[in-house]
Amino acid sequence: MKILIALLSLWLIPSLLFGQTPGQFGIDVGSLLKPGGFSSTVNLLIFLSAIGLIPFFLISATSFLRIVMVLSMIRQAIGTQSSPPNPVIISLALFMTIFVMSPIINEVNTIAVQPYKEGKITQKQAFELGVKPFRNFMLKFTRDRDLALFLEFSQVKNVQDYETIPTPLLVPAFMISELKTAFQIGFLLFIPFVVIDLVVSSILLSLGMFMVSPAMISLPFKILLFVLTDGWNLIIRGLLISFQ
Repeated sequence: MKILIALLSLWLIPSLLFGQTPGQFGIDVGSLLKPGGFSSTVNLLIFLSAIGLIPFFLISATSFLRIVMVLSMIRQAIGTQSSPPNPVIISLALFMTIFVMSPIINEVNTIAVQPYKEGKITQKQAFELGVKPFRNFMLKFTRDRDLALFLEFSQVKNVQDYETIPTPLLVPAFMISELKTAFQIGFLLFIPFVVIDLVVSSILLSLGMFMVSPAMISLPFKILLFVLTDGWNLIIRGLLISFQ
């Protein structure tokens, strides 16, 4: 797919730069000069390129990163190596991300997608309006210290307020802020299960059972504690509250 996109790009660039006739390359150069947008061929090329960026956008600019990190940590805290399996965790994180981001997606559809489909705005305006809700979401959960870090090393000038921060600078700052938040939540999740491990280890040591693995004995008790406290409900509730 990447090779195909690269070949299509090389095929289209000469006609865009040097203005060959439309019949020679199968592209209407005149349509590119219209303020309404690009030709159907360029739209197809942009669409194919955007498909490969969707997973990166999902991980870096939404709530997916925090959710999947916390769900992975709770599995490690309990001590179950592959239960729930990775596809289950990723699927749950994906649908929770859709739930959390649905107000933002609806806003993008209202202010950018629908006006563009109706011909009220251009593609450039639609892109600028569509990115703004996601920027506001990332700014809400990005720490100033992380923003300052990337601003310092990027040497970006004329940053007056949050609105003038470049998006390529905002995304990594948002990601490391989300990683820190996920590790803070994970620390709190580990505490009760570590206590169970310590209690079981102390009991086995007092009984002289040195050859018995404490992890094997404590695992059923940790699962029992998690089930009795309705752990999944509490974790999902806490994650949803953290995004309000």
